[in-house]
Amino acid sequence: MKTVKVVAAIIRHEGKILATQRGYGENKDGWEFPGGKTEEGEAPTDAIVREIKEELAADIEVEKYLTTVEYDYPKFHLSMDCFFAKLKEGSYIKLLEHEDAKWLKMEDIDSVDWLPADIEVVKAIKSVR
Repeated sequence: MKTVKVVAAIIRHEGKILATQRGYGENKDGWEFPGGKTEEGEAPTDAIVREIKEELAADIEVEKYLTTVEYDYPKFHLSMDCFFAKLKEGSYIKLLEHEDAKWLKMEDIDSVDWLPADIEVVKAIKSVR
């Protein structure tokens, strides 16, 4: 099975966490933490900064590593490095690839229909609270 290596950002702002809704592909309409594929030879932290700029037109500061999720989807294996991050001063979110976004309080983190691999990220977030 093909392995797809990706990164995801758990962007925190004013006590809330950003959830984004996919606007394309097989998992369209599912909720996820924003991010994307790592390019050959690219450090995961560099990849997440680049991906958030490309997807959300936002500048982030990577704060710390959270977890790596290994998940088997029907057609591929996903390996997702996840990092806590924050918006840089004066940076704002603009949806370029997603159809929706929500800032969720921790007590509302289960209120969206997370994609299966992202459910594992939610579990990791809860474990470090």
